[in-house]
Amino acid sequence: MEIIQSPQNKQIKEWKKLSSKKGRLNQRLYMLDGWHLVKEAIRANENIQRFLIVPDSRYVDEFNELNSTKAEITYISSEVAHALSETISPQGIFAIMMTNESRSMLPSNLSGAWLLLDGVQDPGNIGTMIRTADAAGFRGVVFGNGTGDLYQPKVVRSMQGSQFHLELLQVDLTLFIAELKKKEIPTFGTELNKDAKSYDEIGKYTDFGLIMGNEGNGVQPEHLKMTRHNLYIPIIGRAESLNVAVAAGILMYTLKK
Repeated sequence: MEIIQSPQNKQIKEWKKLSSKKGRLNQRLYMLDGWHLVKEAIRANENIQRFLIVPDSRYVDEFNELNSTKAEITYISSEVAHALSETISPQGIFAIMMTNESRSMLPSNLSGAWLLLDGVQDPGNIGTMIRTADAAGFRGVVFGNGTGDLYQPKVVRSMQGSQFHLELLQVDLTLFIAELKKKEIPTFGTELNKDAKSYDEIGKYTDFGLIMGNEGNGVQPEHLKMTRHNLYIPIIGRAESLNVAVAAGILMYTLKK
């Protein structure tokens, strides 16, 4: 069994570049780090180019039982695994994935519930909202301009595999909202002002869009002007505001029929 031993190996250096946006764009690849994510990708029949595995990883037997793909396997040393991983204790199993160019295209059918991220930047918030959208039965999540890169390692880890259960798109929100409007599908914004409606006053929907805004600045004004209603969640106690991911969870479960 041939094992790549050195982090200075030319190919390892190329894969290490996938931690940067430039590297991902140049290679049209991104990396999954850890057995849970790799397992979810295999189960979802995702486009896996290659597996990188430490031969004595505790997950090798489970991987061998589950793997039905034709992706090549490259064996690496623990030292290489530590060089590639951004975690303190890598699990010794990675997948090199193809990026999906079709994510930037508007679907012809926009039925279902969509979560629209307007400049949301924190990877933990993004991941929490995507996992919640998955749990709430949403069809997809749209990464608008200014939102974190869906292939960024921290974002990938925080989504915990839910990215393989939903449609994730990178589309200008103005275009997406306009298309929803054209198809008479309501979009709801989130805003604290006197004209906004309480989140629990507008009923439930099968097809709709829900916009969640930047952690500091909220939803962009031009998007708020395009919605059917803008919603707020009453603050009953003395907290100044709700975390965007918490607010998104409340709204997703309230609005979804």
